[in-house]
Amino acid sequence: MNELISKRWSPRAFSPDATVSDDELRVLLEAARWAPSHGNSQPARFIVGHRGTPTFDAIFETLRPGNKTWAFRASVLLIGCVITVDARGDLPNIEFGLGLAMENIALQAVDLGLIAHMMGGFDKPAAHKAFNMPDDVRPLVVMAIGHPGRLEDLPEDLQAREQRERLRHPLSETAFTGTWGQSLFG
Repeated sequence: MNELISKRWSPRAFSPDATVSDDELRVLLEAARWAPSHGNSQPARFIVGHRGTPTFDAIFETLRPGNKTWAFRASVLLIGCVITVDARGDLPNIEFGLGLAMENIALQAVDLGLIAHMMGGFDKPAAHKAFNMPDDVRPLVVMAIGHPGRLEDLPEDLQAREQRERLRHPLSETAFTGTWGQSLFG
């Protein structure tokens, strides 16, 4: 397995002084642009703000309180959105396309020495309104991007979460053959 995959995780300890350059941000968004999508529909769209800008602040204001305790230190906040229609009509499997684009950003971040954390904990209607999104656009996820920071800057409960062992379900519980529950790998 590629090391980028095993090294990727979702830390919350961001450096409040570090920045993500426009060149780095361009590479991250290029990685998203090359993600697979249903019928090459490319439904992923992004609202992006660097820390200290009105866009960052507006994204931050849509976050749930728990995410606000740490996300303010990120260098960049972005909202991953999907377009729901194009010239062909309603687009199928748009969440799949955005998910792959977001994963490409996360993996590219690892390659650049950055960290990324995706969040579903935000007010989607407020984000839609704040950025005057058309009716056929849906905001689905927020991502914080930046450089690793100090664990001790996080609230105590999050410090413990950051240090716990990363666990994944074994393949015996996730990959089946024949019938549901019959493990492919015994």
